[in-house]
Amino acid sequence: MSSSVPSSSAPSTPRRVLDWRLRFGLLSLVWGFSFLFMKVGTESFAPFQVTLGRLAFGTAVVAAAMAVKRERLPRGAWTWVHLAVAGFLLNALPFSLFAFSELTIPSSLAGICNATSPLWGMALSLVALSEDRPTRRRVAGLGIGFLGVLTVLGVWQGFDGLDVTGTALALLASLSYPVGWIYVRRTLAGSSHSHLSLTGAQLGLATLQLVVVTPLFTSVPTGFPALPLLAVAALGVVGTGLAFLIQYDLVAEVGPTTAQMVTYFTPVIATAAGVALLDESLSWSTPVGAVTVLAGAALTQSRPRSDRGEAAPAPTPAPRTSTPVRRGSRL
Repeated sequence: MSSSVPSSSAPSTPRRVLDWRLRFGLLSLVWGFSFLFMKVGTESFAPFQVTLGRLAFGTAVVAAAMAVKRERLPRGAWTWVHLAVAGFLLNALPFSLFAFSELTIPSSLAGICNATSPLWGMALSLVALSEDRPTRRRVAGLGIGFLGVLTVLGVWQGFDGLDVTGTALALLASLSYPVGWIYVRRTLAGSSHSHLSLTGAQLGLATLQLVVVTPLFTSVPTGFPALPLLAVAALGVVGTGLAFLIQYDLVAEVGPTTAQMVTYFTPVIATAAGVALLDESLSWSTPVGAVTVLAGAALTQSRPRSDRGEAAPAPTPAPRTSTPVRRGSRL
């Protein structure tokens, strides 16, 4: 994990084939559609099986990138211990929880729940990270964001028609990301290993965790329908492996603050995809609450003007995803 973000104007920065705005839009689409892929995958496979396939395909993509760049795996027993914990908190656990949640809730609602990660991160970092100051703006953002969550859930109706268990699992998955980020910042932020190397090892360890758990709670599928199988493959290859590589490239070029704005587009795309392609219902409270959540999340990520020009540690996605050192989310 690198300790600073390369300047986009540095002469050593390689020229990208695609403009960063196009890659930003592509990443937003990929992570937004990941919730749809999970929904389709869980129609034929158990949630743990969907997560195992996702991690296996994603690890293969990152491993291929490591081979091309001749990156080596990290060394040191404690580094691997920390990566195993990070893989559980940032990959194995949230990916599985989201897959289980989509057994009973729409993919659009799961995508909106994912947008609460910056809110959880803000609340936790105020307690766990001394460098995060509870400014009025950020506290207001926290309150606005959770008001948006209550709006999405339709609290004034007594959660009528809402699957409480599925929604709770999705919110717990979103909470797992900032817990993992804080752990990584405390244990791996100063590592001398490359960002790609750490991520490849983390994904590999998360895959091994699912290799152990999945046979204990599931049986071998009786069939492998083409569409769900393709959805799981797309979730891993595109939504995990390729998405991580795209975000690393964005962080290196435009910095973590701009790159993490993908978080605010993901639920919009997840909702649009669920409604248009899966015929999911949409009440007025869902988009209104989602906008409120995103507004609150944006406020929690705001920084004083004097801090905006400082170099920041290089993040890693979450979609939802790897070893980040920032607050923000991804599936």
